Amino acid sequence: MKFIVSSSVLLKNLQHINGVVATNPIVPILENFLFRIEVGPDLSGGTLTVTASDLQTTMTTQIPVEASESGSIAIPAKLLLDTLRSLPEQPVTVNIDTETFGTEILTDNGRYKLSGENPIDFPKLPTVNKNMSVDMSSDILLSAINNTVFATSTDDLRPAMTGVLLQLNDDNATFVATDGHRLIRYRRTDLNASASTSIIIPRKALQLLKASLPENVPVTAEFSQANASFTFGPTQLICRLIDERFPDYENAIPTNNPNVMTIGRTDLLNSLKRIMIYANRTTHQIRLSLKTNSLTISAEDLDYSNEANEKLLCDYDGDAMEIGFNAKLMAEVLSNLSAKMISLEMSAPNRAGLLIPADKEENEDILMLVMPVMLNTYA
Repeated sequence: MKFIVSSSVLLKNLQHINGVVATNPIVPILENFLFRIEVGPDLSGGTLTVTASDLQTTMTTQIPVEASESGSIAIPAKLLLDTLRSLPEQPVTVNIDTETFGTEILTDNGRYKLSGENPIDFPKLPTVNKNMSVDMSSDILLSAINNTVFATSTDDLRPAMTGVLLQLNDDNATFVATDGHRLIRYRRTDLNASASTSIIIPRKALQLLKASLPENVPVTAEFSQANASFTFGPTQLICRLIDERFPDYENAIPTNNPNVMTIGRTDLLNSLKRIMIYANRTTHQIRLSLKTNSLTISAEDLDYSNEANEKLLCDYDGDAMEIGFNAKLMAEVLSNLSAKMISLEMSAPNRAGLLIPADKEENEDILMLVMPVMLNTYA
């Protein structure tokens, strides 16, 4: 069995799905890509379907190739990618011995032999019983992922929080992520479904989508009880959903926040980055002191006698107050917003603060909640 394909086309497609391959997989066969060639009845050409899996997430991509017979083989992912990365653009011929699974890559001036594995050992592609499907633009999906995935938890003892909650209904779609210290709610009114559903998509699957989604292409998302599938162009990602109960996030969002500060996002972010250099290395604690149209940001590290403060102009006519935040978490939230002006809505120093873009895009609603840290001046 053999096929001919452009080295750069093959490399580009393999790089899209390579993120799935685990460094230390549970089963050794998962260190491989599964190559499956299907030749049409007229034998004029063939389609190469490449699959990568870690049992939880599976990605496939299809590439047109020159081939005269159908067949399949598992080829070591790292070895193949390293070889293709070092080759200049050219057609490569891949010869496969279907009995020994020996694989030979022939180029204009080279020959590379590697040993493949029996494709029968590779896990079967999971099926998605299409209970529900939603069509969207990749730009909408990328925006939702970029605004939420950074706030997912890495604590495996709370599995529900290691993914992003997606709530679909007939008038909007809501994406929610939290790690216990901050909560992001991203809502789209231009994305709706015929029926209501609530699922938790794992962080790894969303990070893979973020890395491989091209701009402005149609994406078909399909959901069943156990799996989610995202199809765009020749690529498909299927992931197992997190079967856990997501925290009741609505109750965590304070509703009465009379103290509202409006300030330039980049001004606040740049000031935070400077001040946090002087904050305690463990807590990253900074203090926001608010008075009429004035904000003072300060930090101190008592262990090293370091301290810093900056004064910024802002729009604020609420009560004079002091509130503490983790500067690292707050800076990350601000970095993921794109608005020029943001509002920080607060009620009391021991209640969560809400970061909301002052200038919103159409069909988009973003709310970012940051929990305060207790300052030692509290009674």
